[in-house]
Amino acid sequence: MTVVSVSMPDELVDRIDEFTEEHGYTGRSELLREASRNLLGEFDDKRLEDRELMGIVTVVFDYEGTAVEERMMQLRHEHEDIVASNLHSHVGDHNCMELFILEGSLEEISAFVGKIRATQDTTTVDYSVTPIDSGDLLE
Repeated sequence: MTVVSVSMPDELVDRIDEFTEEHGYTGRSELLREASRNLLGEFDDKRLEDRELMGIVTVVFDYEGTAVEERMMQLRHEHEDIVASNLHSHVGDHNCMELFILEGSLEEISAFVGKIRATQDTTTVDYSVTPIDSGDLLE
């Protein structure tokens, strides 16, 4: 098995360690392998291929000292063909939330979410994908 070194903020490592202990994982590596498999498998759902989809993406970030807001605007324009709507809102004292409503293929939505997740300094990235065509999801 290959050993991979990853840099993380101390707070995230502490949360990983707590979660690992609370849920009975044998160590960080087991937890991170499972999380990686889950993340990589999220858009690997054959039932969603070749379907019209709606995606909802929520991004939370601290607006002070980061370029996240600018990056969100850039991604909205780069993907204007699938961004049906976008809402920016202030949340709490130092946070902003971007909500994107997307319409497109699994590949297009996956690429957009990947770019959002790759944006440095985001606090939270959450999304859901729902078919909007008349096909049966359980085919």
